[in-house]
Amino acid sequence: MLAAPDDLDESALAGALRAGWGIRAAALSYRALGWGSHHWEVRAGDGQRCFVTVDELENKRISDAESLDDGFGRLRDSLRSAVALREAGLEFVVAPVLSRPREPAVRLGARFAVAVYPFTEGQSFQWGEWSTGLLDGVTGLLARMHLAPEQARRYARTDDFGVPFRELTEAALAGWEPDERGPYTRRVARLLREYATPLRRWLGQYDTLVAAARQQPGRLVLTHGEPHPGNVMLTSAGWRLIDWDTALIAPPERDLWSLVQRDPAALSGYTAATGKAASPRLVELYRLRWDIADLAGDTARFFRPHGESPNDTGSWELLSALIRRSVS
Repeated sequence: MLAAPDDLDESALAGALRAGWGIRAAALSYRALGWGSHHWEVRAGDGQRCFVTVDELENKRISDAESLDDGFGRLRDSLRSAVALREAGLEFVVAPVLSRPREPAVRLGARFAVAVYPFTEGQSFQWGEWSTGLLDGVTGLLARMHLAPEQARRYARTDDFGVPFRELTEAALAGWEPDERGPYTRRVARLLREYATPLRRWLGQYDTLVAAARQQPGRLVLTHGEPHPGNVMLTSAGWRLIDWDTALIAPPERDLWSLVQRDPAALSGYTAATGKAASPRLVELYRLRWDIADLAGDTARFFRPHGESPNDTGSWELLSALIRRSVS
């Protein structure tokens, strides 16, 4: 995200680090990275560095009927899966450091969850910045992860193919007018009504593909969920995969679709290692799911109280471009 939440006090964050991990922060520096979680580089009094992630738990829910506790439980199970993979010997997994209660994340007030990671030195990449070397590296990591032992899957939830906040989005497509909750509420509602026909077509295509996926339950593996270049690093010790807050048991195409989109031939190594070839229909399912999830998640964001922070403005620009792309 581009800026820290207005209601998150860095002194409270420092207190959570001290209570949960015994880290006495001498300096906290916000890092505008990614689009979802908030990140800080933290330097402790002894000179050691770590990387801290803070998640807004309302964004980890799948509907307004869920509580923030439900959102925290979903996040914790994903991060526990990363720890289990690391403990199973997958050295490329940058898993959270367990807190003193041996948890991968701790609550910070009602709205936030904090996770601590070892500071990782290396080359970072941007979304869409695929190269042949990066494709091959990520393909190898995914093959190893998808073959992980059963014990590494024990905490992970299974993808039910539901889209968070889909009902809210469909109500807006049908003409429901939400109360004004900020400068973008009415604009989003108006745009959804204008593009209702192509957006409903997306949803119908997605449901057809989900029906096909449900006929292949034997293909499920533990997936990362977002293994794009922005979540990959190249270190002196090799490739590393970061940001595990979306880990789920799912068809392998949940991880493979963006690689296939870049270069279908890139998966030959994956097929050789796992014996699994990517299903074109399930690749399309998860490609479409990515856009629909962004659509529904940002719609829910703007139907809640919001302002005109850099995060709000950036989200509006991405959402409006995504909606208009539905007619292309």
